[in-house]
Amino acid sequence: MTDESQIDALVAGRHNNPFAFLGPHKTRAGRVVRTFQPDAKSVDLVDRGGRKLASMKRMHAAGLFEAQLPPRKRSYALRITWQSGDVQQTEDPYRFASTLGEMDLYLLGEGSDRYVYRKLGAQLRTLQGVSGTRFAVWAPNASRVSVIGDFNAWDGRRHVMRVHPGNGIWEIFIPAIGNGALYKYEITDSNGKLLPLKADPFGTFHEPPPGNSSIVFESDYEWRDDDWLSQHRDGPHLDAPTSIYEVHLGSWRRKDDGSYLSYRDLANELVPYVADMGFTHIELLPVTEHPFDGSWGYQPIGMFAPTQRFGTPDDFRALIDACHAHGVGVIMDWVPAHFPNDEHGLRFFDGTALYEHADPRKGAHADWGTLIFNYGRREVINYLIGNALYWIDEFHIDGLRVDAVASMLYLDYSREDGQWVPNEFGGNENLEAVAFLKRLNTEIHAHGATSYAEESTAWPSVSRPVDAGGLGFTYKWNMGWMNDTLAYMSEDPVHRKYHHDKMTFGLVYAFNENFVLPLSHDEVVHGKRSILGRMPGDRWQQFANLRAYYGVMFAHPGKKLQFMGNEIAQQDEWNHDQSLDWHLLDWDSHRGIQTLMRDLNQLYTSTPALHEIDFDGRGFEWIDWNDSDSSVLSWLRRDSHGNFVVCVTSMTPLLRESYTIGVPESGSYRPLLNTDDERYGGSGVSIPVVASKNDGQHGRPYSIDLTLPPLATVILEKVQ
Repeated sequence: MTDESQIDALVAGRHNNPFAFLGPHKTRAGRVVRTFQPDAKSVDLVDRGGRKLASMKRMHAAGLFEAQLPPRKRSYALRITWQSGDVQQTEDPYRFASTLGEMDLYLLGEGSDRYVYRKLGAQLRTLQGVSGTRFAVWAPNASRVSVIGDFNAWDGRRHVMRVHPGNGIWEIFIPAIGNGALYKYEITDSNGKLLPLKADPFGTFHEPPPGNSSIVFESDYEWRDDDWLSQHRDGPHLDAPTSIYEVHLGSWRRKDDGSYLSYRDLANELVPYVADMGFTHIELLPVTEHPFDGSWGYQPIGMFAPTQRFGTPDDFRALIDACHAHGVGVIMDWVPAHFPNDEHGLRFFDGTALYEHADPRKGAHADWGTLIFNYGRREVINYLIGNALYWIDEFHIDGLRVDAVASMLYLDYSREDGQWVPNEFGGNENLEAVAFLKRLNTEIHAHGATSYAEESTAWPSVSRPVDAGGLGFTYKWNMGWMNDTLAYMSEDPVHRKYHHDKMTFGLVYAFNENFVLPLSHDEVVHGKRSILGRMPGDRWQQFANLRAYYGVMFAHPGKKLQFMGNEIAQQDEWNHDQSLDWHLLDWDSHRGIQTLMRDLNQLYTSTPALHEIDFDGRGFEWIDWNDSDSSVLSWLRRDSHGNFVVCVTSMTPLLRESYTIGVPESGSYRPLLNTDDERYGGSGVSIPVVASKNDGQHGRPYSIDLTLPPLATVILEKVQ
């Protein structure tokens, strides 16, 4: 390309390799420096101290300048006099060599860089004593990529990036750009067409809509959770109690004026509340940046950025730190299944289907109006796995709950015939997604964190190790248990005997996976009513049913999850646009549910028999599962030392006296918890300590006669 053609391309914004023309270059006459500064009146070549070395000659009216670099001068700066009369001294970005080494480029091209987020995106750097920001982005099919922002008047001709053609990464170091700078990428496709401006796929902080700029951000947060990490990064503890409080940060509680609590407000209010209630973990609905409040975060557009709605990334770090200081682990909802089609996001990022599939039969979710990641592309896998590790390493997240796993596993998910493409063997399994999930879980566990699958089908071995043929998740949500038990609880008690199997069927498969029992946000929206609202009967019976149900949940094998508001018996469906109805706690009945939840958590976490053997038949034994006429169920939970508790639930509003059940050992039995207790809003039917009898029942050598309160669950222990 001749100098004239390069100048024309530069001025027109078509030049795709400005490092070959701008900056310092050897010529026959010596070293020359060229710079392109639209709107400049004049430019001088100066040394770092500001001493003039040469006046630069205007080579083109649009703002191209050139000057001879004095002999033996390696470094220089530019002093620009703008048309406005302002004078600025700045470093020349085109005099700096690439900051990505051969190994960086090799790993990025191979798709195996676990720390890809340290290579791509905006990184503060100091080169040759000069501070600035290195920008790097993957756009292999672009003909030009530029960084634009306030610092260059949003002019895409001023900071055109260097391309590494082997893997399509574009990069530039821009001096004097630091924390807080707003930027976007201006990209032209392979035909030179200018695309909609793009946010940085690796941006760690974003401007709110409608601006949608990425923001340069480098953390200076000082963590205080070393003790927590040293105790909790040695792999999953399946025998530990896990009681999760699922939270949408924007609607847990609002300020009096209706505005959001900040991350730091939540650290001071939410975290102590969760700890006081006895939950072991908080699960956050997605906090990654998202454009639409109504998606609840499940349509992320900034996978590396905590949403700006509640503060800065370091404010979010402070929230996690506060959780750990209170002994509460943090699980984050994570969405690798799809992304929105907003123009400033990943969609057609370089003018091609780069992150998504080109074929809509593989690349689009019609139900959600979103696009599907291409799990067969190594750079996309690197992006997603690097993102998962980013939250674990940089934000100390303890676990990731992977959303919509079923939509990833099945090529025909929510599709009719002709709307999907079979795999190479003619099946409907997405083999590339399967491989991705296995690698993802291997990496997550290697970093000492846990993973949770929201998977609603019968896909086998979701929570079995990869080397044992599974997908490798730590846990799987038990959607079957949730659906069956909520359906049962919605029945009028007089009809429950005809649906008894809905309360027992879950034990047929309870130990096939490492299950979490979820009463999540999905169960209190879209006309499903609140959990309380599903309970039949008058007001007293509704609350009694809810108390009994929570008792069953905490006595059932599996880890526990409750969505915020369940613990205060929220009456209305969840509304993401407003606070929970905390005023309900002015009522004894709602306050009683909260007290019960606190006591259930305390009993659950302090009683090994209720949590130690959740995923093995040794931890559970039916006493009597067959008394459908009375709608009574009784069972044992055991710990690894053989200690046990007796669990009984009566799901009709009848008082049952002298109800006999078999027990494995002789002795006296006392109640540990009775959901009918007056403290919880119950009728207060007393359950005395009872001595066993020698006449066996239900295949047990001994029996006890119990008083069963109406619509109640009772947990008893043998007095030692």
